[in-house]
Amino acid sequence: MTVPANLSYVGVLLFVLAGSAWLEVTCRTRVFIRAKRLALSIVPAVILFFIWDAYAIANGHWWFDTDRILGWYLPGGVPIDEVLFFIVIPIAAILTLEAVRAVKGWNVGDEDGAP
Repeated sequence: MTVPANLSYVGVLLFVLAGSAWLEVTCRTRVFIRAKRLALSIVPAVILFFIWDAYAIANGHWWFDTDRILGWYLPGGVPIDEVLFFIVIPIAAILTLEAVRAVKGWNVGDEDGAP
């Protein structure tokens, strides 16, 4: 089976998500159930990196191989694939951190029922 080249970026993101999403269930990380906390962790980075990407694209500092992305662009010429990267990679990192915390029994001070 051959996957179309324009799905390359999204395909990698799906593999990253699949490689870490199972931690939510098996390690009971509760990352997705605490949606507000997850959003507060990710949204500032998404905004900052979106602005940075738009600036870099506008000034010719970098570009994206149009054969490897979906071809859907947001303002500033930022591909939707790139914005998905800004969301998926932090989720994978948070899931991994929370899984390690769960397995090791590490506390960070928010275990007393805080959402």
